[in-house]
Amino acid sequence: MTVPESTYRVQLRPEFTFADAAELTGYLRDLGIGALYASPVLDATPGSTHGYDVVDPTRARPELGGEEARQELSKRLREAGLGLVVDIVPNHMSVETPKVNRWWWDVLTHGRDSAHAAFFDVDWDRGPILLPALGDEDAVGELTVEGDELGYYDHRFPIAPGTGDGTPQEVHERQHYRLVGWRRGNAELTYRRFFDITNLAAVRVEDPVVFAETHGEVLRWVADGDVTGLRVDHPDGLADPGGYFRRLRENAPGAWIVAEKILHPGEPLPQTWPVDGTTGYDALREIAGVFVDAAAEPAYTALADELGVRTGYHDVEAEARRLVTDRILVAEVRRIAALLRFGDVEAAREAVAETMVAFPVYRSYLPEGEQHWATAIAAAREARPDLGEALDALDTQVRAEPDGELATRIQQTSGMVVAKGTEDTTFYRYTRFAALNEVGGNPDRFGLDVEEFHRLAAARDAGHPAAMTTLTTHDTKRSEDTRARATVLAELPGEFADAVRRWTARRGIAEPSLNLLAWQTLVSTWPIEPPRLRDYLDKAAKEAKLRTSWTDHDEEFEKAVAAWPDDVMGDAELAADVAEFVGRIEGPGWSNSLGQKLVQLTAPGVPDVYQGTELWDFSLVDPDNRRPVDYAARREILARVIDGEQPEIDASGAAKLLVTHKALKLRQEHPALFHGYRPLRAEGVAADHVLAYTRSPGLVVAVTRLPIGLAAAGGWRDTVLPLPDGVWTDVLTGRDATPDVATLFGRYPVALLVRGDA
Repeated sequence: MTVPESTYRVQLRPEFTFADAAELTGYLRDLGIGALYASPVLDATPGSTHGYDVVDPTRARPELGGEEARQELSKRLREAGLGLVVDIVPNHMSVETPKVNRWWWDVLTHGRDSAHAAFFDVDWDRGPILLPALGDEDAVGELTVEGDELGYYDHRFPIAPGTGDGTPQEVHERQHYRLVGWRRGNAELTYRRFFDITNLAAVRVEDPVVFAETHGEVLRWVADGDVTGLRVDHPDGLADPGGYFRRLRENAPGAWIVAEKILHPGEPLPQTWPVDGTTGYDALREIAGVFVDAAAEPAYTALADELGVRTGYHDVEAEARRLVTDRILVAEVRRIAALLRFGDVEAAREAVAETMVAFPVYRSYLPEGEQHWATAIAAAREARPDLGEALDALDTQVRAEPDGELATRIQQTSGMVVAKGTEDTTFYRYTRFAALNEVGGNPDRFGLDVEEFHRLAAARDAGHPAAMTTLTTHDTKRSEDTRARATVLAELPGEFADAVRRWTARRGIAEPSLNLLAWQTLVSTWPIEPPRLRDYLDKAAKEAKLRTSWTDHDEEFEKAVAAWPDDVMGDAELAADVAEFVGRIEGPGWSNSLGQKLVQLTAPGVPDVYQGTELWDFSLVDPDNRRPVDYAARREILARVIDGEQPEIDASGAAKLLVTHKALKLRQEHPALFHGYRPLRAEGVAADHVLAYTRSPGLVVAVTRLPIGLAAAGGWRDTVLPLPDGVWTDVLTGRDATPDVATLFGRYPVALLVRGDA
């Protein structure tokens, strides 16, 4: 099996093609990367900036350079000794522009008789496919005869065959679809989609024929040695994730395979999945969490309460999930409820919805993980005792037929409810301490203590040592450096609370949760350009769905939010106050950044470096995190580091590139050092501010945590880190290491130690 030492994620798009990625080969080799990790490379919707909207899985995307450029990229990587990991999307395809998806076009043209009718998850028993392609209305589009001899009324959609002599109305009646307003489509959609995105139609890869057609090209690349690893997007949306991964492994036995599976704290990866691990959100939660001062929780709860921000996490989450079942995924819930053999249709619908609201994890995988299903049913009964009979019927039918359509669909959909309700709604409403509001995170758990971190790291080494680890992805709510600076706020709860009170009195946002989120975001990304902050706050307000949303706009509120960044930064006194506060947390934020990065790069797992984050990167949620990367600057700094420069910790971020390069090269050149995991504990008055561990007997990693508290208490003083026998050298500085922590961290707040005989 080809397990890379590390990966480097690039976001391909028409402006950054296969050829552009190929030009990075030498830089990535010198940085120490083991494999280029590319966003989806199959043909996608024209102009797509992300590639998750695949329209033709049988060819490399022409807008990226097509097959010839793909082959050249693979060749360049192989020659440099790098692997290639590609992101694949088995759950859905784009139908936004029907003509460019030939399978979907054929289905619309021929209906159930289409050769591709089984490719998409269409409820054919409910009549023609409903396409929510019209405006905000419930009526079917008007028939016209504009320039069309058949009287066809929308060139974006096909004409039913054999209707050349028909009247416009006859043509309409023969069509295998109906164009409807998007609101009606949201409630009555007749095909499964990706979350609430009607332009992404679900694909039935559980069918062996569909699997072969959708995966054949990528698997050919794997067989040819062009692709060495696969990152699988959103497996929870599949009918049978375990079966899918078994088929994928059979067809790609030598590939490194990681699954985008979001694990709840304590939730194991299903044992029957033949994958190397997750894409790393569990590691992100643990690594970021150990840099958060848990003692600040009461103060932040009090501040949120004072400002009018709700602090009952589980109540906020349940309310947000219920909004998803009752208003956003209405069609999906109704389709599931129709499968329940229970006479009361409305009670059946409510039982299905309540069960998905109550899920403790994203989904269950019956019969595996039965306890998660049982927990959901029990919680639903507690919340809605009046639905007892319907819930009994649901539980009985699902348990009796764990492979049946009811069980399959409710499990497929529960992950959508959790993701939309929690990640995309609750995380923008529950803003008590936004650094915790991350994909795979739990905002109600205020940080992670060192001993729990050690336990979880050792478990990863024992269970999934080849899992991906990450700190930033294209889906994270904020980049690793934005998050690292934000965690410093946990060490200054009183100062930040006072600042928020002052700032809110002067330039507050009328909606409390967005107001608190805005100030945290401002100091975490300062000095951010107003347009970037404006776009972020607009998205945050709409995702929260409190004062406005993507579908129901409060125009006046949106205008006020849009004006806020310029108002704040144009207020000289206020801007100076913010800048002064940021000056207080900037240095500790850099310390946190270096600490969490070194841990990610050296702890169990295969570390991924998201594009550009080898320097400081203060990005926010997409599309902000897909901005172009200045590789010329990174090449120049890397060249200086390779020549021996030990940069200062300053705004350039060069110190982070040093840490990244040194750790990656050590993994690449001495992989035997990166096996095993044992905690290493400091001793002395500041011992709690050290996180340290050994991998092999010849490698020690040590980093600083909670730097503000450390400084306030008087620094390291007599703190020591007892090192195993031998002569140890810090790879970052080239200096001999000493147990005296003040000396060990004299140059950088992190140390990467190798024993002389290693």
